Amino acid sequence: MKAGLILRLVLIALLLALVLRPEWFAFAFAPFAPEGGPVIYQRASLLSLSLSHLGLVAAASLAATVLAGTLAILVTRPAGAAFRPLSRTITNLGQTFPPVAVLALAVPALGFGAGPTLVALFLYGLLPIFENAVTGLSTLPPSTVEAARGIGLNRWQRLVRVELPLAFPVILTGVRLSVVIALGTATIGSTVAAKTLGEVIIAGLLTNNTAYVLQGGLIVGLFAVLIYDALVSLEVRLARRLGLERKGR
Repeated sequence: MKAGLILRLVLIALLLALVLRPEWFAFAFAPFAPEGGPVIYQRASLLSLSLSHLGLVAAASLAATVLAGTLAILVTRPAGAAFRPLSRTITNLGQTFPPVAVLALAVPALGFGAGPTLVALFLYGLLPIFENAVTGLSTLPPSTVEAARGIGLNRWQRLVRVELPLAFPVILTGVRLSVVIALGTATIGSTVAAKTLGEVIIAGLLTNNTAYVLQGGLIVGLFAVLIYDALVSLEVRLARRLGLERKGR
């Protein structure tokens, strides 16, 4: 337990240092830079790029969670069960079209910048959340649902007080997968002038500067690992809490 906490703190400290004081790592990246070329990316603040990157991921993931969660609730009700195949087809669209293709299609309508990137991340994040939400809401213990019905809770009350809390750990797993996918996918947003950490990676590729590529990739990777770990910890805590509540009952 202590070793895991220490490792988390080390990774957080490393991430903060890379973002706030990248010059500290010039010695490590120098061997990968072109001879006589720049070592540390300085065309834009890594902090501003990181905040913009995380903001795009958060906005797209929130929108995807709202839509996918709403669809999952609707198709797990008796009246909406017939629409489950159609909803699955809709949420599959993002996985069918590569993000690059979505960007190419969105640019003419939305222009360059954050808009096309948000659309691509939103579409790409729907499926994991939808599938997990449907699974979570469809596999609830029948005895628990019947008990809620037996004490007089109406459909809305059962959904809010019983079904969603019990299904939330499973839904959160889908959100976690969606967020991690979005963190990596957001880097391509820089190809359409969105402010993301992909700007550092693309600059490195264009100038044959591997040091830039490593900087951008390492920061994105650390964000993904830490956010993934935080969401896993939240899932475990929720699952334990629900387990204790069930035992108490």
